[in-house]
Amino acid sequence: MPTARNFFDQTEQHMLIEAIAQAELETSGEIRLHIENFCFGNEIKRSEKVFTKLNMHKTKERNGVLIYIATFSKKIAVVGDEGIHQKLGNEFWQKLVNELIKDFRENRKAPALAKCILACGEQLGKFFPIKSDDENELTNTISF
Repeated sequence: MPTARNFFDQTEQHMLIEAIAQAELETSGEIRLHIENFCFGNEIKRSEKVFTKLNMHKTKERNGVLIYIATFSKKIAVVGDEGIHQKLGNEFWQKLVNELIKDFRENRKAPALAKCILACGEQLGKFFPIKSDDENELTNTISF
């Protein structure tokens, strides 16, 4: 089982970073991808801690989305800050997780994540369209 840092090769990592940039083109929302080896306990609670650690709760409109993966623990979560969560609710995030799990089992990890990232961007764009003075508040890099 690959570790968090080599779960995706360099080409796949670049593709995912590009997917984040593309997803954010039409929205003021922010999307991050965090990968770590282990999640001890509940993946939602852990992803919320990572969300705070990455300062995702500090966006102007509280519209950040975190896609969280624990490779060895085989856990996935997608969580949104209060601004976007109020619009989409738990069902949307769980649907994304279910699709990721299905695609991961079929060894389509990077394409599945890119699809998930773009789906998040599409929903963010509906509720938080990009503004003329928009700034990229959070880096698009993958965190580990």
